[in-house]
Amino acid sequence: MRHKGNNIKLTVNNCNVSYNDEGPDGAPIIIFIHGFPLNKSMWDKQVKALKDNYRVIAYDIRGHGNSEVGAIDFSIDLFVNDLLSFMDALKIEKTMLCGLSMGGYIALNAIENHPGRFKALVLSDTNCRADTPEAKEKRMNTIISIKENGLDKFANDLIINLFSAESFKKNSEEIPVVREMIVKTTTQSLFKSLHALAERKETCSKLAEIKMPVLILVGKEDKITPPEVASAMQEKIEGSQLSIIEHAGHLSNMENEGEFNSQLMKFIGNLK
Repeated sequence: MRHKGNNIKLTVNNCNVSYNDEGPDGAPIIIFIHGFPLNKSMWDKQVKALKDNYRVIAYDIRGHGNSEVGAIDFSIDLFVNDLLSFMDALKIEKTMLCGLSMGGYIALNAIENHPGRFKALVLSDTNCRADTPEAKEKRMNTIISIKENGLDKFANDLIINLFSAESFKKNSEEIPVVREMIVKTTTQSLFKSLHALAERKETCSKLAEIKMPVLILVGKEDKITPPEVASAMQEKIEGSQLSIIEHAGHLSNMENEGEFNSQLMKFIGNLK
């Protein structure tokens, strides 16, 4: 039996996962996967916009939000296994998938290895490349910095890169919300996630094999995965669409939810 509402708990791969499930029974399903080190609440405005016509699910990746860390080391493969097991537990055979940043890494890996489980893909502010040696070293240095300087400094440093300059000028209400998400993530989860991100495999070489509708969204001012990265992915996926979100950085769905939601709804509304 389906449970509707927020912060529903479900055991997946020996780990308690928290998720929100809104919208009508029998409606087309879309699952949202958040970025690092955030949680499912970053999708609240998308859930609100879609829930009248779609079944909308947003879940906390293990170790984030209200989901348990579990006992094993994190990897993108593990996160994909969790996603598939989560879908199985909810008896979802096939779904649309939307992932931002780390959520996009998970979505790309899932579609590469389990294409039959997904009907469409939305990639937001993400990348198909693996970490360079320099990027890996930076992640390891981040772990050292968190141990030495604490979560507040980590959150402050990260937020500078997550948001556009315009968001800071406008004193966006989303900035303290995101900061709170970051500092509430346990250091254990942060360290495990940073290792998982550093060790992830590239998916660029498999993009041409994607044979489903794909929308790529990116904030015009995204400093982490800039528009040229999104454009390079779009060129490799036949028939895919690219939309650059104005007045937004890496968190384009939060910084300009109006334009983000408009592009998302147009895309999924045209699916057959």
